[in-house]
Amino acid sequence: MTINQSGWKPTSPEAKDGEVPATFTGNRALMLEEKLIFEIGDDKTTGVDFAEGDVAGSRLGDLSRKDPIGLPGLSEPETVRHYTRLSRQNYAIDLGLFPLGSCTMKHNPRLNEKMARLPGFSDVHPLAPVDTVQGALEVIHQLAHWLVTLTGMTSVAMSPKAGAHGELCGILAIKAALEKRGEGHRKVILVPESAHGTNPATAAFAGFSVEDIPATADGRVDTAALKARLGPDVAGVMITNPNTCGLFERDLKDISDAVHAAGGYVYCDGANFNAIVGRVRPGDLGVDAMHINLHKTFSTPHGGGGPGSGPVVFSEALTPFAPLPFVEKTGEGFRLVEEENADDHHADSFGRMVAFHGQMGMFTRALTYILSHGADGLRQVAEDAVLNANYVLRSLENTLDAPFAKSGPCMHEAIFSDEGLAEGFSTIDVAKALIDEGFHPMTMYFPLVVHGAMLVEPTETESKAALDQFIGALRSVAERAKAGDASLKTAPHFAPRARLDETLAARKPVLVWKDKAA
Repeated sequence: MTINQSGWKPTSPEAKDGEVPATFTGNRALMLEEKLIFEIGDDKTTGVDFAEGDVAGSRLGDLSRKDPIGLPGLSEPETVRHYTRLSRQNYAIDLGLFPLGSCTMKHNPRLNEKMARLPGFSDVHPLAPVDTVQGALEVIHQLAHWLVTLTGMTSVAMSPKAGAHGELCGILAIKAALEKRGEGHRKVILVPESAHGTNPATAAFAGFSVEDIPATADGRVDTAALKARLGPDVAGVMITNPNTCGLFERDLKDISDAVHAAGGYVYCDGANFNAIVGRVRPGDLGVDAMHINLHKTFSTPHGGGGPGSGPVVFSEALTPFAPLPFVEKTGEGFRLVEEENADDHHADSFGRMVAFHGQMGMFTRALTYILSHGADGLRQVAEDAVLNANYVLRSLENTLDAPFAKSGPCMHEAIFSDEGLAEGFSTIDVAKALIDEGFHPMTMYFPLVVHGAMLVEPTETESKAALDQFIGALRSVAERAKAGDASLKTAPHFAPRARLDETLAARKPVLVWKDKAA
């Protein structure tokens, strides 16, 4: 039996002495080899019979299709089997630990899913009359209340669809506030090296120039360098806390005070809020705007099966510039404020981020998670996430290089480097070998401040038994890499597909099926 870029292929049904015979199908028991749907189906047939009928004429005019559509025709069982077999080749949080650092892939409680599927939430329409969706608006209003309470801020915009979208929301509010003050000339946003990669992209997209602030040897923002750069051209700073090295920025209050004194604003990337929820309120640290990834902290699905959700909380200084629409409670119920009003408190809003208000399914899941946990439960979420990450860090620091292990405890994620591996071996070899061990690899080569970074986030939902299994697997692979085990260079060996040329796949993907026989 051989392994190549296309996966397992049978070479001969007969095996030599001591070898495992190849299978005729290419299947390995319940690990099923599956061809492309175009190879299974026939584009000249269909899986459904249509009765011949008279066509009165198309209303599409010149837009009518003139060539065959070219889609494969499969019967229903063939179609179901194809996608079921493909789904078995995916890794999922319901299969095992998902150690992606910076992404927070954790279990989604089924209670959340049940609530999101209730009639009135699952089928609500954005154009429904306001008086017919009062319950949905109340859910949004309640969730907004708890997000503001947990962060110690003044208001929240619920409409942003994801973390990066939330960043843009906060930066646009800062831009509007500066213009209102007549200081539109402030065009520089300071971004520390340890920030998330979307931060500089967001600032540039909003029309600002970006300048880096270096990190100290212990992986935190160089506060002295940041203060030295403040001036009349600086609009603000974008800082991730806890940062992408998994460390809490202990000087954030000092940084905020300095930025405010210089006339700027503080944007906090709140993607890692799950590490401090219930314990630290960003508003107390001088933050002016911060997005919250609901999938990372409040356990909604990562991406939500469509639009995600990245609400942005604002300080008192930026609240007047927050986007529309938002839900407001009145004496008669709830209303959706959708237009600027010169005589009202939202006259300075910078406008809309999206056509409608937000993702109802994500809101319902997040509120369910908050209410079911309560204040003490949310605090435990942060404590357990930090405990699990430190368990991983201290269990592996003598096997893998942990560049910031001496800086004290980490927060929600532990970071390792490829230093100490045998000559010619790197992070990717460790990651690919983890696939053979039955784990999705951790985040690789990020953050850039650590060479050959391996960023591991176990989250609060993993048991000690699950962590011990992962730690054992990673330790085993790391020791093989340090010993120069050549088999790591061709890993994974047991996955449906062997190691691919990822650079070529990213730069020259084959996106169109072409029948080689044609």
